[in-house]
Order: sequence, then structure tokens, then C-alpha cells
Amino acid sequence: MKKKSAYNVAIMGATGAVGEEMLKILEERKFPVAELRLLASARSVGRKYSFKGKTYTVAELKEDSFDGIDIVLASAGGSISKKFAPFAVKAGAVVIDNTSAFRMDAKVPLVIPEINPQDIQKHQGIIANPNCSTIIMLVPVFAIHRKNRVKKAIISTYQAASGAGAKAMKELENQARDILGGKPAKKEIFPHQIAFNLFSHNSSVQASGYNEEEVKMTKETHKILHDDKIKVTATCVRVPVYRAHSESIYLELTRKPDVSDIRKIISRSAGLKLVDDRQNNYFPMPIEASGKDDVLVGRLRTDASDPHGLWLFVAGDQIRKGAALNAVQIAEILCQK
Repeated sequence: MKKKSAYNVAIMGATGAVGEEMLKILEERKFPVAELRLLASARSVGRKYSFKGKTYTVAELKEDSFDGIDIVLASAGGSISKKFAPFAVKAGAVVIDNTSAFRMDAKVPLVIPEINPQDIQKHQGIIANPNCSTIIMLVPVFAIHRKNRVKKAIISTYQAASGAGAKAMKELENQARDILGGKPAKKEIFPHQIAFNLFSHNSSVQASGYNEEEVKMTKETHKILHDDKIKVTATCVRVPVYRAHSESIYLELTRKPDVSDIRKIISRSAGLKLVDDRQNNYFPMPIEASGKDDVLVGRLRTDASDPHGLWLFVAGDQIRKGAALNAVQIAEILCQK
């Protein structure tokens, strides 16, 4: 892709929760957009969105939708990306894909800009956005890893409805309203009641006993860090939070950690905000991470049973840093080069 003063951008899956957030972030960050195309399925054709004072109408996603496009921000589902991304690449565009379609493809870079921006230049037309839980976990963990190598990470996630899309967020809202009104909860998106409940992440469980979300966190961490030696294991849970994921993270480090040093690392690292007030029992909360770009980090403490162990708790907006923002950041770096 040649460097330009402005770029023709298409959003594939423009009417979904992540697609809509991509549009907002492009405007907020003043991304140099020359032409904008909003693409979605036939049922969404005709919907209108405002961008930089102009109104844009959603068009149907087709094989010939990418003529003249430089960058495609894709978040329309894995099967859609697998079908249409090759057409975009053939038309000369670079696809930044937010689905699971290409993440573990050896030929496709898997990128978190705060960690491995150098991998962007290895692309062959497609760059993958990691899973939201992986991003929210790895941004703070990598900041620590750079100073004190991580040998093992144990993660428990508290994943919001937003991770399953706009319809899932609406389902949480509707169920809460119905239950409080004395009505039964209707299930359409999630397999279990999400309001006033929590359950194992709604991805398929493999023969190992791990679900797909947990496996993704392990495999993606190894690929992003280019290090298969780090031990990573996770338990992923869906919780009745509208937006923003939280994670409890245990790290086994090479050297004994100093919490005061860790606080300094977090405070100075891009994409992170230290929220660690022990006196007032004030730590990261999803309600305060919602709508924010930074991952909130707190509950920093050494492990009472292991001098090399460190605990932390994080919260990050799944729709922003966990998806849309990460993709736009990749596009920004791509344009700078």
C-alpha cells in the first residue's frame, strides 16, 4: 500500500457493535479518510450514519465492493471474512480483520500495536486483530514481561455481554427489565440467562475440557509474543455486565517482583491506566473502563505463597481496545509506513 495523504476506507460489518465503534474511532482520531464505504448484509442496506458532518448510507457487501479501497476494517463474522477478504486483497486493499478467521494463519500477522507493531509489515494483504480477552490481558502483561520475564500466566475472565455483539447487549438489557418486572427471561443469543447470572463462556468445549475462548488466549499469546515457552491457562466466564471485560491475572515471574516498580511500569506504559488505591478499596471496574481507550490495571500484589508470583486485576472496553480501537491503531501504523 502506497503512502497517501488520505485513504479510501471500507468498514465490513458497519452496522454491528464493533463496526459502529470503528466509525466513531476513525472520526475521534482524525484518521485521514478520503472515501468511506459502509458495508453490511442486505437486511441492513439503507441505514444511515454520520461521519465528519456527512451522511453515509450502508451498501450491501458484495464481491466487487472493494474497487479503489485501500483499507478494509472487517468485523462481520469469521465466515464472512473468509469469503470476502480475498476479494478485498485481490482488489488491492489491506484487510484488518477483527474475526477469528485468520488469527492462527501462519501467513497472517496477529498484532497488538503496543506489543508487536513490527509484524504489521509482514502482511500479505491481511492483518488479524487478536481476540478481545487476549488484547485486554496482554497489554498490561507485556509491559511487565519486558522488564521481568513472565514464565506462567493464569487468567480468569469476567466477560461482558458486549463480547457477543449488539444483540447480546440488548438481551441482557431486556432480561433484566423483564425479570425485575416479574416476567420470565427470554433467551435468544446466549444459551443461559445472562441477567443476574454468570456461566462458562458460550464457546464450544473441546475434548480437553477447555472452551474455544480459553484456547484462543493461549495460542494467540504465543503467536503475538513469538514465544511458545510461556505457560498460559485460562478460565473464561460470561458475566451480566453490559460492556467491558475484566480479568484476574496471576503471573509467575523470573525475578521476585517489586510492586512499587510494577506500578511505575504500568503508569508509564502506553494503553494502560493505573487504578490501584488500596486505602479506598478502589480498583478497576468495567463501568469505568467502558468507553475508554486504556486498560485499567490494579489490585497489584505479590503472591503470599510464591515470592515470584504477582496478582493483578484489569478491566478494558471490549468494543474499543478489545476490537475497534486496536484495528484502527493498526491502520494508523500501516499508513505511517
